[in-house]
Amino acid sequence: ARYAALSAAASLTQATLVLLGHTLDDQAESVLLGLARGSGARSLAGMPARRGVFARPLLAVRRAETEQCCAALGLPVWSDPANRDAAFARNRVRAVVLPTMERELGPGIAAALARSADLLRDDADALDAAAAAAYTGLAVIGAGAIELPTAPLAELPAAVRRRVIGLAAVAIGVPAGALGAVHLVAAEALVERWRGQGAVALPGGFACTRRYASLHLAPAPTSGSNA
Repeated sequence: ARYAALSAAASLTQATLVLLGHTLDDQAESVLLGLARGSGARSLAGMPARRGVFARPLLAVRRAETEQCCAALGLPVWSDPANRDAAFARNRVRAVVLPTMERELGPGIAAALARSADLLRDDADALDAAAAAAYTGLAVIGAGAIELPTAPLAELPAAVRRRVIGLAAVAIGVPAGALGAVHLVAAEALVERWRGQGAVALPGGFACTRRYASLHLAPAPTSGSNA
C-alpha cells in the first residue's frame, strides 16, 4: 500500500526519483528473514539500491547514524509504533535477533549480512537473465496454459530450471509473492523424478502437471485441489 501511494504521488508530481530511508540495518533484517523462510538467492539479495523510480541512498548507513544525524541537525523524527509490535517477525529480528548475534558473535554482523546481499544480488541477476533467455526459447504459450518441454528443461542447471518454471507460473497468473521454493521443487520433480505422480498445486488455483514430454501449467480443474 505504501509503494502504491508513493508511485501515485511520483506520477502526480512527475518525480524522477522517490528516495526511501532503508538503512544497512533494514537490509540485514531482510536477509535474516529470507534465511528463516528458506528462500533462494533473490530473496537473500535483500533490497536493491535502485528499482524503477525507487532509490535507497542510505543502504550503506547504519540506522543509529541516521538517528544521530537527525539529532545533531535538530530534525524531528516520527517513530512508527508498528515497529515496536513484537507480533511482526521483522520487529523481533530488529529488537532481539540482530542484537543477540552482535553480542554473541561480535560486531559487524549487520554489515556482513548486507555485503552478502550485494554478492547474492549479482548472482541472482545473472541467473535471472539466463532463466529469462531459456524461458523465451522454451515456453509454448497457449490459451490459458503454458507448456515447457521437459527434455531441454532437464539439461538446464537446477537454479535456472526452477526459475524457468517460476516464470511460467507467474505468466499464467500465479501470485509471485505466494510462489515459494516448495512449489518450484515439487514442479521440478515432474521433470527430473517423474514417476507418474499427479499434479502439483500452485497458489491462486493453478496447477503444474506432466503431460507426456512437457510440463503443463494452467488453472487447476474445478474438481481438483487448489493451493
